[in-house]
Amino acid sequence: MYLSQSALSHSIKKLEGQVGTPIWKKDGRNLRLTAAGEHIQTLANRVLPQFVHTELLLNQIAKGELGSLRIGMECHPCYQWLLRVIEPYLEHWPDIDIDVKQEFQFGALGALLSYEIDVLITPDPLFKPKISYIPVFNYEHRLVVAKSHKLATQEFVLPEQLSEEVLFSYPVEPLRLDIFSQFLNPAKCSVKKHKTIETTEIMLQMVAAGRGICALPGWLVDEYSKTMPIKSLRFGEQGINKQIFVGIRNNEQHIDYLNDFIAQAKKTT
Repeated sequence: MYLSQSALSHSIKKLEGQVGTPIWKKDGRNLRLTAAGEHIQTLANRVLPQFVHTELLLNQIAKGELGSLRIGMECHPCYQWLLRVIEPYLEHWPDIDIDVKQEFQFGALGALLSYEIDVLITPDPLFKPKISYIPVFNYEHRLVVAKSHKLATQEFVLPEQLSEEVLFSYPVEPLRLDIFSQFLNPAKCSVKKHKTIETTEIMLQMVAAGRGICALPGWLVDEYSKTMPIKSLRFGEQGINKQIFVGIRNNEQHIDYLNDFIAQAKKTT
């Protein structure tokens, strides 16, 4: 912190005098935050990234640079699609650096509001007054089975047909998985077992080996089915139709390189 111990102690006492309550308490040789201190820390964690973001923007303006685009991902299987968006985008914007983030201290929406990321890619937007969501493409969410699976001859699957299946999914809460929220739960059905796997490739290898089933965007399954013995089915006769959205802060809708990223995302499928 580039402070001596006495200077730090003085700063703590000064802050406690300003707020009128202790923010630290002694625990042996250690210091721990009080309830008031934890509130201050929570506020600081939200506000400080905005100062850092503003300082970075001002520094870039002073140097005549455009800066970076920090992309938050709430769509686990969208990396392959995002790579196809980024490649032509970087060619058009050589002064823009790209960073992709998937872990957020306050959740994805909180990360966007607190300036930890600049855009959010999500299939399940939480609409808030300060955020705009732009739909960039439509897709169908589909069930994936091995070509040797007993369901592989069907065009669509019914909820009760999955009662004896092992379901693989990304490590996401079941309530946020469309196969549960839009298909199994409304029919009061479930699967035999639910296991989580972090990577798409391993998940599909397990499915291809007949170890279970999974649910993925149709466009992604079509890509992998060219080299793997897998097949996709609709969820019910109507299927589950979804959209991918790009979320940005309302006060940054005028920024050219953000708008160009959205335009590139719309024409990449």
